[in-house]
Amino acid sequence: MMRLFINGLAASAGGGLTYLRNVIPELDRRPDVKATVVVSSGLSREFANLRNVSFIEVQDSPNSLRRFYHEQTTFASLIQKSGSQVLISAGNFALWNSPVPQILLSRNSLYTSEDFARDVRTRGEYTLWVDTLVKGWFARKSIERAEVTVAPSEAFARELTVWSGRPVVTVHHGFDADTFTSDDNPLPADAQDQLTAGANALRLLFVSHYNYYRNFETLFRAIPIIKECLQEKKVKLYLTCRLDSAQNPGAYRAEAASSLVSALRAEHNIVEVGAIPYRSLHHLYRACHIYVTPAYAESFAHPLVEAMSCGLPVVASDLPVHREICQEAAVYFPRFSAEQLAMRVLEVHRSSELGGKLSRNGLERSRDFTWSKHVDHLLSLARGLAKGVAA
Repeated sequence: MMRLFINGLAASAGGGLTYLRNVIPELDRRPDVKATVVVSSGLSREFANLRNVSFIEVQDSPNSLRRFYHEQTTFASLIQKSGSQVLISAGNFALWNSPVPQILLSRNSLYTSEDFARDVRTRGEYTLWVDTLVKGWFARKSIERAEVTVAPSEAFARELTVWSGRPVVTVHHGFDADTFTSDDNPLPADAQDQLTAGANALRLLFVSHYNYYRNFETLFRAIPIIKECLQEKKVKLYLTCRLDSAQNPGAYRAEAASSLVSALRAEHNIVEVGAIPYRSLHHLYRACHIYVTPAYAESFAHPLVEAMSCGLPVVASDLPVHREICQEAAVYFPRFSAEQLAMRVLEVHRSSELGGKLSRNGLERSRDFTWSKHVDHLLSLARGLAKGVAA
Protein backbone atom coordinates (compact mmCIF):
# COMPACT_ATOMS: atom_id res chain seq x y z
CA MET A 1 0.00 0.00 0.00
CA MET A 2 1.39 3.38 -1.06
CA ARG A 3 0.63 6.17 1.43
CA LEU A 4 0.88 9.74 0.16
CA PHE A 5 0.60 13.11 1.85
CA ILE A 6 -0.39 15.85 -0.61
CA ASN A 7 -0.09 19.52 0.22
CA GLY A 8 -2.77 21.16 -1.95
CA LEU A 9 -3.23 24.23 0.22
CA ALA A 10 -1.93 26.61 -2.46
CA ALA A 11 -4.68 25.53 -4.88
CA SER A 12 -7.20 28.34 -4.53
CA ALA A 13 -7.93 29.34 -8.14
CA GLY A 14 -7.33 28.51 -11.80
CA GLY A 15 -4.96 25.70 -12.68
CA GLY A 16 -4.35 24.68 -9.07
CA LEU A 17 -8.00 23.88 -8.49
CA THR A 18 -8.29 22.16 -11.87
CA TYR A 19 -5.36 20.00 -10.88
CA LEU A 20 -6.81 18.84 -7.54
CA ARG A 21 -10.30 18.33 -8.97
CA ASN A 22 -8.88 15.81 -11.44
CA VAL A 23 -6.02 14.17 -9.54
CA ILE A 24 -7.92 13.45 -6.30
CA PRO A 25 -10.64 11.28 -7.95
CA GLU A 26 -7.96 9.52 -10.01
CA LEU A 27 -5.99 8.67 -6.87
CA ASP A 28 -9.15 7.41 -5.20
CA ARG A 29 -9.60 4.85 -7.99
CA ARG A 30 -6.30 3.19 -7.05
CA PRO A 31 -6.96 0.41 -4.50
CA ASP A 32 -3.27 0.26 -3.56
CA VAL A 33 -3.03 3.98 -2.63
CA LYS A 34 -4.06 5.89 0.46
CA ALA A 35 -3.74 9.67 0.29
CA THR A 36 -4.10 12.41 2.86
CA VAL A 37 -4.69 15.78 1.19
CA VAL A 38 -4.42 19.19 2.83
CA VAL A 39 -6.82 21.68 1.24
CA SER A 40 -8.26 25.07 2.08
CA SER A 41 -11.49 25.19 4.07
CA GLY A 42 -14.56 24.02 2.20
CA LEU A 43 -12.84 22.44 -0.79
CA SER A 44 -13.31 18.87 0.43
CA ARG A 45 -17.08 19.28 0.00
CA GLU A 46 -16.52 18.99 -3.75
CA PHE A 47 -15.48 15.36 -3.29
CA ALA A 48 -18.05 12.82 -2.15
CA ASN A 49 -17.85 9.13 -1.29
CA LEU A 50 -14.09 8.80 -1.54
CA ARG A 51 -12.64 5.60 -0.08
CA ASN A 52 -8.92 6.04 -0.39
CA VAL A 53 -8.51 9.81 0.06
CA SER A 54 -8.98 11.73 3.30
CA PHE A 55 -8.75 15.47 3.85
CA ILE A 56 -7.28 17.89 6.32
CA GLU A 57 -8.88 21.32 5.92
CA VAL A 58 -6.92 24.42 6.85
CA GLN A 59 -7.99 28.05 6.82
CA ASP A 60 -5.87 29.37 3.97
CA SER A 61 -4.12 32.71 4.14
CA PRO A 62 -4.15 35.07 1.14
CA ASN A 63 -0.52 35.84 2.01
CA SER A 64 1.58 33.10 0.42
CA LEU A 65 4.61 33.73 2.64
CA ARG A 66 2.44 33.44 5.74
CA ARG A 67 1.04 30.19 4.36
CA PHE A 68 4.62 29.01 3.71
CA TYR A 69 5.53 29.69 7.36
CA HIS A 70 2.46 27.81 8.56
CA GLU A 71 3.33 24.81 6.42
CA GLN A 72 6.95 24.76 7.62
CA THR A 73 5.95 24.79 11.29
CA THR A 74 3.01 22.37 11.32
CA PHE A 75 3.09 19.94 8.39
CA ALA A 76 5.94 17.69 9.49
CA SER A 77 3.94 16.41 12.46
CA LEU A 78 0.81 15.96 10.28
CA ILE A 79 2.80 13.85 7.83
CA GLN A 80 4.17 11.66 10.61
CA LYS A 81 0.71 11.16 12.12
CA SER A 82 -0.71 10.16 8.73
CA GLY A 83 1.88 7.40 8.28
CA SER A 84 2.65 8.68 4.78
CA GLN A 85 5.73 7.46 2.93
CA VAL A 86 6.07 10.31 0.41
CA LEU A 87 5.08 13.98 0.39
CA ILE A 88 3.80 15.65 -2.78
CA SER A 89 4.02 19.44 -2.50
CA ALA A 90 1.70 20.81 -5.17
CA GLY A 91 2.23 24.54 -4.81
CA ASN A 92 5.75 25.45 -6.05
CA PHE A 93 7.22 25.55 -2.54
CA ALA A 94 8.74 22.53 -0.79
CA LEU A 95 8.51 21.57 2.86
CA TRP A 96 12.06 22.24 4.07
CA ASN A 97 11.93 19.82 7.00
CA SER A 98 9.95 16.99 5.44
CA PRO A 99 10.22 13.75 7.46
CA VAL A 100 9.70 11.72 4.24
CA PRO A 101 11.01 11.98 0.66
CA GLN A 102 9.35 14.79 -1.26
CA ILE A 103 8.08 15.36 -4.81
CA LEU A 104 7.76 19.06 -5.63
CA LEU A 105 5.31 20.10 -8.34
CA SER A 106 6.63 23.34 -9.84
CA ARG A 107 4.37 25.10 -12.34
CA ASN A 108 4.75 28.86 -11.85
CA SER A 109 6.57 30.26 -14.87
CA LEU A 110 6.61 33.82 -13.52
CA TYR A 111 9.60 33.12 -11.31
CA THR A 112 11.74 32.39 -14.36
CA SER A 113 10.18 34.84 -16.84
CA GLU A 114 12.28 37.83 -17.88
CA ASP A 115 9.26 39.13 -19.82
CA PHE A 116 7.20 39.25 -16.63
CA ALA A 117 9.93 41.03 -14.67
CA ARG A 118 10.27 43.62 -17.43
CA ASP A 119 6.48 43.98 -17.77
CA VAL A 120 5.79 44.71 -14.10
CA ARG A 121 8.68 47.18 -13.91
CA THR A 122 7.37 48.98 -16.99
CA ARG A 123 3.96 49.23 -15.33
CA GLY A 124 5.57 50.63 -12.18
CA GLU A 125 4.45 47.58 -10.20
CA TYR A 126 7.58 47.45 -8.06
CA THR A 127 5.86 45.79 -5.10
CA LEU A 128 4.73 42.93 -7.35
CA TRP A 129 8.23 42.74 -8.87
CA VAL A 130 9.88 42.40 -5.44
CA ASP A 131 7.20 39.94 -4.29
CA THR A 132 7.92 37.76 -7.34
CA LEU A 133 11.67 37.93 -6.72
CA VAL A 134 11.21 36.84 -3.09
CA LYS A 135 8.88 34.00 -3.99
CA GLY A 136 11.23 33.01 -6.80
CA TRP A 137 14.08 32.70 -4.31
CA PHE A 138 11.99 30.35 -2.17
CA ALA A 139 10.88 28.41 -5.25
CA ARG A 140 14.48 27.89 -6.38
CA LYS A 141 15.56 26.81 -2.89
CA SER A 142 12.56 24.46 -2.83
CA ILE A 143 13.91 22.65 -5.87
CA GLU A 144 17.12 22.08 -3.92
CA ARG A 145 15.15 20.72 -0.94
CA ALA A 146 12.97 18.25 -2.84
CA GLU A 147 14.20 14.81 -3.85
CA VAL A 148 12.33 15.13 -7.16
CA THR A 149 10.95 18.22 -8.89
CA VAL A 150 8.24 17.75 -11.52
CA ALA A 151 7.24 20.23 -14.24
CA PRO A 152 4.07 19.92 -16.37
CA SER A 153 5.88 20.31 -19.71
CA GLU A 154 9.27 19.50 -21.19
CA ALA A 155 9.82 23.14 -22.14
CA PHE A 156 9.25 24.36 -18.59
CA ALA A 157 11.33 21.50 -17.16
CA ARG A 158 14.28 22.67 -19.29
CA GLU A 159 13.72 26.24 -18.11
CA LEU A 160 13.67 25.16 -14.46
CA THR A 161 16.80 23.05 -14.91
CA VAL A 162 18.76 26.00 -16.30
CA TRP A 163 17.35 28.30 -13.60
CA SER A 164 17.99 26.02 -10.64
CA GLY A 165 20.95 23.93 -11.78
CA ARG A 166 19.03 20.81 -10.74
CA PRO A 167 17.44 18.11 -12.93
CA VAL A 168 13.67 18.39 -13.33
CA VAL A 169 11.31 15.61 -14.43
CA THR A 170 8.49 16.17 -16.93
CA VAL A 171 5.03 14.81 -16.17
CA HIS A 172 2.40 16.30 -18.46
CA HIS A 173 -0.83 17.36 -16.84
CA GLY A 174 -3.82 15.32 -17.86
CA PHE A 175 -7.25 15.88 -19.33
CA ASP A 176 -10.50 13.93 -19.34
CA ALA A 177 -12.70 14.90 -22.28
CA ASP A 178 -15.64 12.79 -21.10
CA THR A 179 -15.67 14.46 -17.70
CA PHE A 180 -15.15 17.90 -19.20
CA THR A 181 -18.18 17.56 -21.47
CA SER A 182 -20.40 15.45 -19.21
CA ASP A 183 -22.61 18.25 -17.87
CA ASP A 184 -25.53 19.02 -20.19
CA ASN A 185 -26.72 22.04 -18.23
CA PRO A 186 -26.57 25.12 -20.47
CA LEU A 187 -24.46 28.21 -19.99
CA PRO A 188 -25.79 30.90 -17.65
CA ALA A 189 -28.56 32.82 -19.39
CA ASP A 190 -26.62 36.08 -19.69
CA ALA A 191 -23.64 34.32 -21.29
CA GLN A 192 -25.93 32.53 -23.73
CA ASP A 193 -27.59 35.81 -24.64
CA GLN A 194 -24.18 37.35 -25.38
CA LEU A 195 -23.32 34.44 -27.67
CA THR A 196 -26.67 34.68 -29.43
CA ALA A 197 -26.00 38.37 -30.08
CA GLY A 198 -22.82 37.33 -31.88
CA ALA A 199 -24.45 34.67 -34.03
CA ASN A 200 -23.26 36.23 -37.30
CA ALA A 201 -19.83 37.32 -36.05
CA LEU A 202 -16.40 35.73 -36.09
CA ARG A 203 -16.28 34.56 -32.47
CA LEU A 204 -12.87 34.42 -30.79
CA LEU A 205 -12.37 33.05 -27.29
CA PHE A 206 -9.76 33.58 -24.58
CA VAL A 207 -10.25 31.72 -21.28
CA SER A 208 -8.39 33.39 -18.41
CA HIS A 209 -8.89 35.74 -15.51
CA TYR A 210 -7.15 39.05 -16.09
CA ASN A 211 -3.43 39.17 -15.32
CA TYR A 212 -0.34 40.63 -16.96
CA TYR A 213 1.42 37.49 -18.18
CA ARG A 214 -1.50 36.38 -20.33
CA ASN A 215 -0.71 39.50 -22.37
CA PHE A 216 -4.29 40.69 -22.91
CA GLU A 217 -3.14 44.01 -24.33
CA THR A 218 -1.52 42.44 -27.42
CA LEU A 219 -4.77 40.64 -28.13
CA PHE A 220 -6.79 43.82 -27.64
CA ARG A 221 -4.58 45.72 -30.09
CA ALA A 222 -5.15 42.96 -32.67
CA ILE A 223 -8.95 43.25 -32.66
CA PRO A 224 -9.18 46.59 -34.57
CA ILE A 225 -6.82 45.14 -37.22
CA ILE A 226 -9.01 42.07 -37.62
CA LYS A 227 -12.10 44.26 -37.65
CA GLU A 228 -10.72 46.51 -40.41
CA CYS A 229 -9.69 43.55 -42.57
CA LEU A 230 -12.99 41.72 -42.22
CA GLN A 231 -15.17 44.74 -43.06
CA GLU A 232 -18.13 42.67 -44.17
CA LYS A 233 -18.19 40.56 -41.01
CA LYS A 234 -18.25 41.49 -37.36
CA VAL A 235 -15.71 40.12 -34.86
CA LYS A 236 -16.34 39.42 -31.21
CA LEU A 237 -13.75 38.44 -28.62
CA TYR A 238 -15.28 36.61 -25.66
CA LEU A 239 -13.43 36.82 -22.34
CA THR A 240 -14.11 34.74 -19.23
CA CYS A 241 -13.23 37.66 -16.98
CA ARG A 242 -14.19 41.23 -16.26
CA LEU A 243 -11.72 44.03 -16.86
CA ASP A 244 -12.19 45.14 -13.28
CA SER A 245 -9.43 44.75 -10.72
CA ALA A 246 -11.90 43.90 -7.95
CA GLN A 247 -13.29 40.94 -9.90
CA ASN A 248 -10.00 39.16 -10.62
CA PRO A 249 -7.75 37.13 -8.29
CA GLY A 250 -4.34 38.47 -7.40
CA ALA A 251 -3.03 42.03 -7.38
CA TYR A 252 -3.28 42.70 -11.12
CA ARG A 253 -4.72 46.07 -12.03
CA ALA A 254 -7.06 45.99 -15.00
CA GLU A 255 -7.77 49.72 -15.37
CA ALA A 256 -5.25 50.34 -18.16
CA ALA A 257 -6.50 47.35 -20.16
CA SER A 258 -10.09 48.46 -19.63
CA SER A 259 -9.29 51.94 -20.96
CA LEU A 260 -7.54 50.42 -23.98
CA VAL A 261 -10.73 48.63 -25.08
CA SER A 262 -13.38 51.15 -24.13
CA ALA A 263 -14.29 51.85 -27.78
CA LEU A 264 -14.25 48.14 -28.69
CA ARG A 265 -16.45 47.36 -25.70
CA ALA A 266 -18.91 50.07 -26.71
CA GLU A 267 -19.21 48.49 -30.18
CA HIS A 268 -19.52 45.01 -28.65
CA ASN A 269 -16.33 43.74 -30.25
CA ILE A 270 -15.11 42.67 -26.80
CA VAL A 271 -17.56 40.80 -24.62
CA GLU A 272 -16.77 40.19 -20.95
CA VAL A 273 -18.90 37.18 -20.11
CA GLY A 274 -17.17 36.82 -16.75
CA ALA A 275 -16.32 33.60 -14.93
CA ILE A 276 -18.09 30.52 -16.28
CA PRO A 277 -18.61 27.40 -14.12
CA TYR A 278 -16.02 24.81 -15.14
CA ARG A 279 -18.71 22.22 -15.84
CA SER A 280 -20.25 24.55 -18.45
CA LEU A 281 -17.08 25.73 -20.18
CA HIS A 282 -17.34 23.19 -22.99
CA HIS A 283 -20.50 24.94 -24.21
CA LEU A 284 -18.59 28.21 -24.49
CA TYR A 285 -15.71 26.63 -26.42
CA ARG A 286 -18.08 24.98 -28.87
CA ALA A 287 -19.98 28.23 -29.45
CA CYS A 288 -16.82 29.97 -30.73
CA HIS A 289 -14.77 29.66 -33.93
CA ILE A 290 -11.12 30.16 -32.90
CA TYR A 291 -9.27 29.96 -29.60
CA VAL A 292 -6.58 32.62 -29.12
CA THR A 293 -3.87 33.02 -26.51
CA PRO A 294 -1.20 35.74 -26.51
CA ALA A 295 0.41 34.65 -23.21
CA TYR A 296 4.12 35.38 -22.84
CA ALA A 297 4.68 33.06 -19.85
CA GLU A 298 3.19 29.59 -19.45
CA SER A 299 4.05 26.22 -17.96
CA PHE A 300 1.25 24.09 -19.45
CA ALA A 301 -2.02 25.97 -20.27
CA HIS A 302 -5.05 23.74 -19.70
CA PRO A 303 -7.37 25.90 -21.84
CA LEU A 304 -5.37 24.91 -24.91
CA VAL A 305 -6.17 21.23 -24.33
CA GLU A 306 -9.80 22.07 -23.53
CA ALA A 307 -10.09 24.08 -26.76
CA MET A 308 -8.48 21.34 -28.85
CA SER A 309 -10.80 18.72 -27.34
CA CYS A 310 -13.77 20.83 -28.46
CA GLY A 311 -12.46 21.06 -32.02
CA LEU A 312 -11.36 24.69 -31.98
CA PRO A 313 -8.40 25.70 -34.13
CA VAL A 314 -5.84 27.55 -32.01
CA VAL A 315 -3.89 30.76 -32.61
CA ALA A 316 -1.13 30.91 -29.99
CA SER A 317 1.88 33.01 -29.11
CA ASP A 318 5.08 31.33 -30.21
CA LEU A 319 6.26 29.85 -26.90
CA PRO A 320 8.06 26.50 -26.58
CA VAL A 321 5.31 25.38 -24.17
CA HIS A 322 2.55 26.23 -26.64
CA ARG A 323 4.32 24.38 -29.47
CA GLU A 324 4.82 21.36 -27.20
CA ILE A 325 1.18 21.20 -26.10
CA CYS A 326 -0.53 22.06 -29.42
CA GLN A 327 2.01 20.81 -31.94
CA GLU A 328 0.22 20.85 -35.35
CA ALA A 329 -3.11 22.01 -33.91
CA ALA A 330 -2.17 25.70 -33.83
CA VAL A 331 -0.64 28.49 -35.83
CA TYR A 332 1.82 30.72 -33.99
CA PHE A 333 2.80 34.39 -33.86
CA PRO A 334 5.53 36.44 -32.10
CA ARG A 335 4.18 36.98 -28.61
CA PHE A 336 4.07 40.79 -28.65
CA SER A 337 2.99 41.31 -32.27
CA ALA A 338 -0.65 42.35 -32.53
CA GLU A 339 -0.28 42.54 -36.30
CA GLN A 340 0.93 38.95 -36.65
CA LEU A 341 -1.73 37.73 -34.23
CA ALA A 342 -4.38 39.38 -36.41
CA MET A 343 -2.90 37.86 -39.58
CA ARG A 344 -2.93 34.36 -38.11
CA VAL A 345 -6.58 34.74 -37.04
CA LEU A 346 -7.52 35.96 -40.52
CA GLU A 347 -5.64 33.06 -42.16
CA VAL A 348 -7.57 30.51 -40.10
CA HIS A 349 -10.88 32.30 -40.65
CA ARG A 350 -10.44 32.58 -44.41
CA SER A 351 -9.21 29.04 -45.03
CA SER A 352 -11.68 26.30 -44.21
CA GLU A 353 -8.96 23.81 -45.18
CA LEU A 354 -6.51 25.23 -42.61
CA GLY A 355 -9.20 25.55 -39.93
CA GLY A 356 -10.34 21.98 -40.50
CA LYS A 357 -6.79 20.65 -40.37
CA LEU A 358 -6.08 22.45 -37.08
CA SER A 359 -9.36 21.21 -35.64
CA ARG A 360 -8.67 17.57 -36.55
CA ASN A 361 -5.11 17.78 -35.27
CA GLY A 362 -6.34 19.29 -32.03
CA LEU A 363 -8.89 16.57 -31.40
CA GLU A 364 -6.18 13.96 -31.90
CA ARG A 365 -3.58 15.82 -29.81
CA SER A 366 -5.97 16.35 -26.88
CA ARG A 367 -6.28 12.57 -26.47
CA ASP A 368 -2.57 12.37 -25.60
CA PHE A 369 -3.22 13.98 -22.21
CA THR A 370 -4.88 11.80 -19.56
CA TRP A 371 -5.01 12.09 -15.79
CA SER A 372 -4.54 8.35 -15.57
CA LYS A 373 -1.11 8.59 -17.23
CA HIS A 374 -0.24 11.60 -15.08
CA VAL A 375 -1.05 9.80 -11.83
CA ASP A 376 0.69 6.61 -13.02
CA HIS A 377 3.89 8.60 -13.53
CA LEU A 378 3.61 10.37 -10.16
CA LEU A 379 3.02 7.07 -8.37
CA SER A 380 6.00 5.52 -10.13
CA LEU A 381 8.17 8.37 -8.84
CA ALA A 382 6.68 8.05 -5.35
CA ARG A 383 7.24 4.32 -5.17
CA GLY A 384 10.83 4.76 -6.29
CA LEU A 385 11.42 7.32 -3.52
CA ALA A 386 9.76 5.12 -0.93
CA LYS A 387 12.16 2.34 -1.91
CA GLY A 388 15.12 4.70 -1.90
CA VAL A 389 15.50 4.66 -5.69
CA ALA A 390 16.44 7.97 -7.38
CA ALA A 391 14.20 9.32 -10.16
